[in-house]
Amino acid sequence: MKRYYQLLLTLGLLGLGASSGIAQNKPKPLTEEDFYEIKTVAIPDGIRLEAGGLAPMPDGRLGVCTRRGEIWIIENPYQTNGTKPSYKLFASGLHESLGLAYRDGSFYCTQRGELTKLTDTDGDDKADLYENVANWDLSGNYHEYSYGPVFDKNGDMYLTFNVAWVGYGEGKLAKWRGWLVKVTKDGKLEPVATGLRSPAGFTVNSNGDVLFGENQGDWVGSGRVTHLEKGDFAGNAGGLYWTKEPDSPLKLTREDLPDTGEPMYEAAKKVKALKLPAVWFPHAIMGISTADMIEDETNGKFGPFQGQYIVFDQGQSKAMRMSLEKVNGKYQGACYPFREGFQSGTVRARWGNDGSIFVGMTSRGWGSTGKDLYGLQRLVWNGRLPFEMKTISAKPDGFEIEFTQPVDAKTAADAANYELKSFTYKYHHNYGSPIINQEKTPLKGIIVSADRKKVRLVIDNLRKGYIHEVRPSGILNEEGQPLLHEVGYYTLNNIPDGEAAQLTESQKVKASTAPAPSTSTPAKKTTPVNGTKKVADAGLIDSKQVAALLKKHACTSCHAEATRVVGPPFTEVAKRNYTNEQILELVYHPKPENWPDYATEMASMTHVPKADVLKIAAWINALGKKKAQADLNKLENHD
Repeated sequence: MKRYYQLLLTLGLLGLGASSGIAQNKPKPLTEEDFYEIKTVAIPDGIRLEAGGLAPMPDGRLGVCTRRGEIWIIENPYQTNGTKPSYKLFASGLHESLGLAYRDGSFYCTQRGELTKLTDTDGDDKADLYENVANWDLSGNYHEYSYGPVFDKNGDMYLTFNVAWVGYGEGKLAKWRGWLVKVTKDGKLEPVATGLRSPAGFTVNSNGDVLFGENQGDWVGSGRVTHLEKGDFAGNAGGLYWTKEPDSPLKLTREDLPDTGEPMYEAAKKVKALKLPAVWFPHAIMGISTADMIEDETNGKFGPFQGQYIVFDQGQSKAMRMSLEKVNGKYQGACYPFREGFQSGTVRARWGNDGSIFVGMTSRGWGSTGKDLYGLQRLVWNGRLPFEMKTISAKPDGFEIEFTQPVDAKTAADAANYELKSFTYKYHHNYGSPIINQEKTPLKGIIVSADRKKVRLVIDNLRKGYIHEVRPSGILNEEGQPLLHEVGYYTLNNIPDGEAAQLTESQKVKASTAPAPSTSTPAKKTTPVNGTKKVADAGLIDSKQVAALLKKHACTSCHAEATRVVGPPFTEVAKRNYTNEQILELVYHPKPENWPDYATEMASMTHVPKADVLKIAAWINALGKKKAQADLNKLENHD
């Protein structure tokens, strides 16, 4: 017998065993960290670097402003050859600074009520000249955050102002709250657009256009990115109080808004100034609190996504990716997952001098999946090409996916490897919105390009004003690797003109393909143990199937099995002794009052199929029963 096991071991080591051959034919799935590394910048003890703004300097140093009103200059933030960075306090005594820029030898910092220029005049790396560039009113409400500045090509600066929070977003407590404003070189403050609720991140892109990211809230069904032009209204009613001012670029009032819960696309037909988002970021699926965004102008130093945007989410401590195109003169496009795993809430991001991204983080009071209260990290591409959907583009009869690598033609032409649907959100004064009007978009045809880097999908039920989920989950590349991320969400405000695709017989989808039936193992019946009925074990439920459902429906973005994230751990939910049906009801109609210690309210998840929720609910309840059985066993062993 011993010789038999030695023979098996030898075969295994030589790769001659039957199972080894199978493993070699199926490559190991790759992960995000195989392509993009997160490198932590060391922070000395005693410095609470709750980053609100970042400003890379031409000489390689990095300026960081904090919510605690400090500006630090970091020497060697790239930690060259493993050496440690050093920190020097440049300025202090500021009021919750949430934005920083560096230009012509000075820092420009946005405080709660003032844009301040800070200059070191004697070369000792300490600010000795503080100049008030512009200031604005404050009411004292905690939610009146101020962001920026972002310079445009003319040297003017842009700022964004949160509305106050009084149970809903309110702008009238202080002038220009809920607005995008420009600050000219002479310090004049000019209102540009309103309808902003919590615009923590915005940018002026290479075309000179302002794009801003919005957070879910009243009048905001989900996170989104919108292109703002002068006179635009982005949707939140809080800032409309100031449209009566003579220098307001629009005259819309709150009374002009339809508050019916119809989709925003329909409301925009009635309100001319209402600007539709270029890209929706589905709530809890892609993120829960959209923060900063930066355009990739690195000429390939950051990977294959030149001209696209990296968009950060504070609550889920992650980076997403966004591609844009103009259709009928208006921006629209898609968002995709990109990189998770940052140490805290990702609030601010700026390009380093080497094509990496500095990410400044803070979670105090806001909460995030990242476990730390603050942090500073760099996101670095290692030069390896990920297999991704590079872009999703609109076509007159569907979408075209461009991939970063050639696809396997057989898997790309198989209709069973695609899942397509569309949905939207309510536009109303209530906080957030469930997903509404979800429908499948049947696939009519598939055209794989000659170079196998593009796949055109001809579909039925193409709906203007809707978010279209594109999920080519079964596609492989030439090496047999699946996509690193298998989903994108395209916001279709306009359908481009052009010729419909001419499908050959082989390109037509002959019939719809239903998903394979579940192969999960049924739960075993309980049996008495020492005269006591055995509590069902969580292991008897198909945990792999549940894990796949938790990932697919983004449950793990806010919850973990036994640790607190944005929401409570599943083990804590299990302690509430809800029935499976009660958990289903709470997933569809959350009651945040049941969890008063959690700042972020759970979104309604009515789009998740009932059968999937019930499987997850059964698994959650089994976690509690598993612990109860373990406690029971301890008692029995003690006896």
